[in-house]
Amino acid sequence: MKLLIVEDELDLNRSLVKLLKTQAYSVDAAFDGEEALDYLATSDYDALIVDVMMPRMDGFTLVQTLRQQNQQTPILFLTAKDSLEDKVRGLDLGADDYLVKPFEFPELLARLRAITRREQPTVSSSQIQIGTVRLDLSSQQVWKAEQLIPLTAKEYKILTYLMSHRGQVLSRDQIREHVWDFDYDGDSNNIEVLIKNIRRKLQESSKDSLIQTKRGLGYVIF
Repeated sequence: MKLLIVEDELDLNRSLVKLLKTQAYSVDAAFDGEEALDYLATSDYDALIVDVMMPRMDGFTLVQTLRQQNQQTPILFLTAKDSLEDKVRGLDLGADDYLVKPFEFPELLARLRAITRREQPTVSSSQIQIGTVRLDLSSQQVWKAEQLIPLTAKEYKILTYLMSHRGQVLSRDQIREHVWDFDYDGDSNNIEVLIKNIRRKLQESSKDSLIQTKRGLGYVIF
């Protein structure tokens, strides 16, 4: 998942970039609204984290400009402006959420996950292909090269979930909630077993697997 940080405070900007990269996000950094527009003209992002008070172009103006251009990328305001009036203004301009400084990093991550979940990835056809693995959404079949891979229903749901969120590290809790629809309270090691089964059926080792393990975080497909 690719993020753009728009924050004029140098130390905070660098800290956010460093911390988010530890969570396997790809991150670019801008220091004002005009620089952010330059980035957005050449790259697509899954979400923006935007300060309000910045030189040249403030965060409110940036978000207003993007929404007027019909740019629908999820946006999280990150700002010291904590009045109700400012929060209402930011949300009315088109931001998806508003987090007041100072903040705790786990809360930032949770809010980021929330706004990116709302923006579900769209698939232009009935198929998703990453490398040699092709997933057919209409027939619910998976192919590697020209070989049909026989997956169980839950293995298929896990692989679909990961492929549909390419680049995003998904925790065991997120996978469990998606695959078992929130009503499962069994052993989370079952997810490890299912991932291992998918890798075996795709004839991949854990080192060269399409599905990468991020220790202590979850699983991701790049």
